[in-house]
Amino acid sequence: MPATPFDSIHLSGLFPTGDTARLFSDSAEVRAMMLVEGTLAQVQGAHGVIPETAAVAIHRASLECQIDPVGLAKATAQNGVTTPALVAAFREAMQAPEHAAYLHWGATSQDIQDTALMLRLRQALTQQAERLTATVTALGKLAAAHAETPMAARTYGQHATPTSFGAQVGQWGWPLLSLAKGADAVRGNLYVSLSGAAGTGSALGDNPARLRADLAEKLNLSDPGHSWHADRSPVLNIAAWFTRCALAAGKMGEDLILATQSGISEVTLGGSGGSSTMPQKQNPVQPSACVALARHAQGLHSTLEGASLHRQQRDGAAWFTEWLVLPQLILACSAAMTHAQQLAETLAPNQQAMQDTLDGTGGLLLAEALTFALTDQMSRPKAQAAVKELCTQARTTGKPLAELALTAYPELPGSLFDARNTLGTAPDEARAFAKASTDLG
Repeated sequence: MPATPFDSIHLSGLFPTGDTARLFSDSAEVRAMMLVEGTLAQVQGAHGVIPETAAVAIHRASLECQIDPVGLAKATAQNGVTTPALVAAFREAMQAPEHAAYLHWGATSQDIQDTALMLRLRQALTQQAERLTATVTALGKLAAAHAETPMAARTYGQHATPTSFGAQVGQWGWPLLSLAKGADAVRGNLYVSLSGAAGTGSALGDNPARLRADLAEKLNLSDPGHSWHADRSPVLNIAAWFTRCALAAGKMGEDLILATQSGISEVTLGGSGGSSTMPQKQNPVQPSACVALARHAQGLHSTLEGASLHRQQRDGAAWFTEWLVLPQLILACSAAMTHAQQLAETLAPNQQAMQDTLDGTGGLLLAEALTFALTDQMSRPKAQAAVKELCTQARTTGKPLAELALTAYPELPGSLFDARNTLGTAPDEARAFAKASTDLG
């Protein structure tokens, strides 16, 4: 198999990232770095740090010159960073040495690469937020339509009490809604970097802070107000948001794998996979991909957190680790949410299968409701003991719990044993999520 499925011709469809993968190509990185260099020159020219004529030439060249990433490979391997090779190639491509001399004036490699990374992460955030919004919207419609569709809730893998499918959908949707609403706050971590070789800005002119602020404004990024070369909090905060997206999609995937398994089949998927040898099978491919991607993202995020331990003012090993991990993390989370969106837009409940599950328990899912109904006649401990005995009889004799209960306590209403009457707050919770999902739009 390829080194990464995101770059694979035959596997990329299983782990689809949409346009996000393009943001982590060599050409996208080079283009973003050139944009940063050109904008930096603009700002420096306006502040008189470099000649205005040079600033204009550099900015124009940053938009017009083409640099082949292949030509950067040898020097990058030697230097351990891309920027020196890029600057050299950029100067040569300008064919104006009198202006090119002012390219990259006073900045350091990390300033350019971190700022270029933030430009690309901004686009990745926007794309992921769009997926989130679409997913939440689709789940909201599903929750509203099935707010009162009864189904068996399960805890520890066992039948618990009745709930509604709409409420189950809401459980998938609330974390995603929270993430969608929090996207703007995450964008606040998109920082410009301009601090110079050791974070002091000593070669950036008389007012490095003003220069940094203006560069941030030009690039539509935030000004951190300080050097963050060795403080990876902005990257970690963005990565944490993406990871939470994958985990929320993974939770949805786990539930759908169980809901579609043989003997349950309470949910049908819009697209399902086939077996190479068993034609009767329809495998839950997309839910499985969601779970796998969530696990992958969890591991990558752990490594990324370890990479935040930067020594002194800059740490090559920690920075290199970030390069290895962050793109894969963003792509994994983007693919997970792509699948989640498609699932939300195409899945449907099998209401008959849900009712068959409720009926098949012989009313045992209503044991809790029966207990509280009997507290009108006896203390709760006695009611619990009485219902436990009735449940034992139901299992032993095969008779429905409702039949045994109404025989023992004929004054109980028959409606007590209709699951639709014991959904509690489930319909309200489903509708609350549905409403919240429309507010997001």
